[in-house]
Amino acid sequence: MCVQQIRGLFNMTKKSPCSVQALFDLCKQTFTPSATSPPSSQAIHKFYSLLDTIGPKEVGLKDESLEDERGHGLFGLSVFNRVDRWAQPITYVDIHEDQNFTMCMFCFPTSAVIPLHDHPGMTVLSKVLYGSLHVKAYDWVEPACIRKSEQIGHPTVRLARLAVDKVITAPHGTSVLYPKSGGNLHCFTAITPCAVLDILAPPYLEAAGRRCTYYHDYPYSSFANGDEIVGNGKEQDYAWLAVVDTPEDLYMRPGRYMGPAIHR
Repeated sequence: MCVQQIRGLFNMTKKSPCSVQALFDLCKQTFTPSATSPPSSQAIHKFYSLLDTIGPKEVGLKDESLEDERGHGLFGLSVFNRVDRWAQPITYVDIHEDQNFTMCMFCFPTSAVIPLHDHPGMTVLSKVLYGSLHVKAYDWVEPACIRKSEQIGHPTVRLARLAVDKVITAPHGTSVLYPKSGGNLHCFTAITPCAVLDILAPPYLEAAGRRCTYYHDYPYSSFANGDEIVGNGKEQDYAWLAVVDTPEDLYMRPGRYMGPAIHR
């Protein structure tokens, strides 16, 4: 290769934004105040292609799933005290948030859980960066099927259909949920130490009706009359969801974003 070609490649590298910067730029381009509907399939495809290039090192993380279960801390001994993973909370890393979208990461120790919760009116793209994560997700059955109990201690429940129930292991393609499909209500359970990169658009905002609500799922047989199943569905494809208070044992500590700087 001649000197001119080498210099050309070097200049291309200098001009090319890092993956996280490119992701931020795509979010700014896609999620605008005037956007009133979920992104187009073409836009989602662009996100898929870009997120496929992002792994732990691109966002300043170390792949904790490569260590044994005696490992200590999500970011190494230099940051946190030496405690067992299962005694640690989930670490939340805020990369960017504005009125249009949130970019963030969740770093899980083994067996940590984010309980079943919703994303009202939101589109969410998720990428498992390392490790294995069990995802269970539902979508509401429409029109709404609600059971109100007059018995004290029995919750009001609404019927939902199972959309996702699987373990996702990195490297794995990006998943997306929409306001009414793709598993808008989901629960995460860490099978191994793992990390998830999330893009939420628009972000949670209680004043705009986008409050995060938590749920408990009950088997279909718990409240069914037998005539609620849609089409050729089976009982195991459905569950009744009841609103619950924010779990008291759900604790997330803030973490510092250690990836490349983003030019906003």
